[in-house]
Amino acid sequence: MKYQYPLSLVFKVTTLSSDFTITDSRDSTLFYVRQKMFKILEEVVVCKDSTQTQKLFTIKANKWLDFSATYSFNSAAGQDLGKIARKGWASIFKAHYEIFDAQQAMTHTIREENAWIKVADAIFEGIPVIGLLSGYLFHPAYLVTDKTGRLVARLVKQPSLIGRRFTLESKHAFTTEEEEERVLLSLSMLLMLERSRG
Repeated sequence: MKYQYPLSLVFKVTTLSSDFTITDSRDSTLFYVRQKMFKILEEVVVCKDSTQTQKLFTIKANKWLDFSATYSFNSAAGQDLGKIARKGWASIFKAHYEIFDAQQAMTHTIREENAWIKVADAIFEGIPVIGLLSGYLFHPAYLVTDKTGRLVARLVKQPSLIGRRFTLESKHAFTTEEEEERVLLSLSMLLMLERSRG
C-alpha cells in the first residue's frame, strides 16, 4: 500500500471554507483538501499541503444540486482518474456511493454502516444546547467494499465538540496505488457532501 494507516482526516474550524488535512500514522501530511467557495458546480482541490503551492488533483461535480450527481477526479495535468457517484434517493436514508475507474468500470462501493446514527444525530442536533454534544454522542462510519463485497477500508468519525476528526482504517491491501488513491479521493468528496452531519 502507498500510505501508512491509519490515516487521520481533520477539518479546520478557523477558516470560512470547508477544508481538511489528511495525515498518515507518522503524522506526515499527505493531502490538503479544500472546497472552492462560491462555485455553481461543486469543485474540490487537493494539494500537497496547506500552502496550496502544489496542486495534485481536482474533483468536479457534473450537475448542479442533483441527488444523483457524479464527481470526476482529474490529475493536475488533466488526466481522467475516475469518479464517484451518489446513489440518488438511496442515499437519503443511508449514504450510498459507487466508485468508478477511468474506464467507467465500478470498482468499489461506499455505504454508511448504521443509518440510525444519521437519524439520531439529526434529532439531537436540533435541540438547543444538547445539540452541541451530538459530536460526542454519534459517530457516523462508512464502509468501503470492492466489487466482490470484500471490506477494504472503514472511515469513522472520532468524538469531538467543534472540530471534525475522522480516522481511515485499512482492512485489506489495495490492488494498485491508483485504486488506493481513487478511494481516498472518493472518501474526501464524501466528507465534503456529508460534512453537515455528525
